[in-house]
This record gives sequence, structure tokens and C-alpha cells, in this order.
Amino acid sequence: MTAPVLNGALAGREESIIMIMDRIALSLAIIGGINWGSVGLFRFDLVAWLFGGQTATVSRVIYTLVGLSAIWCISLLFRSDAVTDE
Repeated sequence: MTAPVLNGALAGREESIIMIMDRIALSLAIIGGINWGSVGLFRFDLVAWLFGGQTATVSRVIYTLVGLSAIWCISLLFRSDAVTDE
């Protein structure tokens, strides 16, 4: 049994939301990569410095969001960019 076909407006809205999520996730993953690069090269944790240490609540939330965004970005590797015309 297949899922019902969405009308064009709803499908376009979902694509738009996914594209926004992709950009947010990619931005957070880049921020995390830059932070890890600064930790590796200079032993300087920019997120911890900005938000009051590694155990501060805001820092932990940012670390969690960066980790979740990296998991989301895994889907970018396996997603097909081909658009099907009906």
C-alpha cells in the first residue's frame, strides 16, 4: 500500500520546510566544525568561551543542536535531488 499523493501546494510547502531545515542544519554543522577546528588547533572552545563554559546550559544546548544538525546532514548524502514531474 502506498502513501496518498500530496497536492502540489502541500508538496511545495514540505519541500520548502525541508530546504530551510537543510540550511539550518548545514549552518550549525559548519559552526560546530569551526569550533572543533579551533579546539584542535588552538585548544580554544569558542562556544564555551562565549556562553560560560562547557557545562553551562546554553553551551550544552548549542552542542546538542550541532550534534543533531550533523545527524540531519547525514540525510543529505543519501537524498536524491532529482525532481519528478507528474
